[in-house]
Amino acid sequence: MKVVVIGGTGLIGSNVVARLGEHGHDPVAASPNTGVNTITGEGLKEVLTGADVVIDVSNSPSFADDDVLAFFRTATTNLIDAAKDAGVGHYVALSVVGAERTPDSGYMRAKVAQEKLIRDSGLPYSLVHATQFFEFGLGIADSATVDGVVILPDGGVQPVAAAEVSAAVARTSVGAPLNGVVEIGGPEVFGMDGWIRTVLAARDDDRKVITDPNARYYGTQLAEKTLLPAEGSLLGQITLSDWLAK
Repeated sequence: MKVVVIGGTGLIGSNVVARLGEHGHDPVAASPNTGVNTITGEGLKEVLTGADVVIDVSNSPSFADDDVLAFFRTATTNLIDAAKDAGVGHYVALSVVGAERTPDSGYMRAKVAQEKLIRDSGLPYSLVHATQFFEFGLGIADSATVDGVVILPDGGVQPVAAAEVSAAVARTSVGAPLNGVVEIGGPEVFGMDGWIRTVLAARDDDRKVITDPNARYYGTQLAEKTLLPAEGSLLGQITLSDWLAK
């Protein structure tokens, strides 16, 4: 099975490519570095020729509200058009658990817009919603640091290892299209503040974490379950302590 992975040289994409190859499929890593650009359309026709599946795990280079929305709208529109022309039978995209519940976040609004384009495309599709990756912990801390102090809300998070998200994306891509959503989270629930406090301590980062229920997470306030996957969702097996130990 030929599977084209848009964003195939990044954190998730490279892992997806490796997993698909290990299971006998023909994965193709596609990114601007390999001559495929979803914004300009360069290389899309060529890379999708003969493809059975396209997976989009790409991300915007800028998270500014207008930039990220323009990126996902343009890239997804171009990719949908190219996938239709190529007769691709399954369109898979990675999105975020709770995106539809966080309209004050420009990034989440952009992901919702991306999903709507895919749902309305007429292509058979599957959407994989993942919680925050363990790998994003330090970046979240940096984004919430003010005068050397990390200020975060206490809303629930269920972080997951990127490797387990990649495995879920790969499995989904070679199955029948869901024409719906599958969610994946980690095995443990934390408060956002507690998660980041644990990560910083494990990395010998002496920044203090202050809990403020009114603090914003990338522009949006969090309720207890805003970012948590639904009951019955897929759960990874790698715990935070296991991941930090590595």
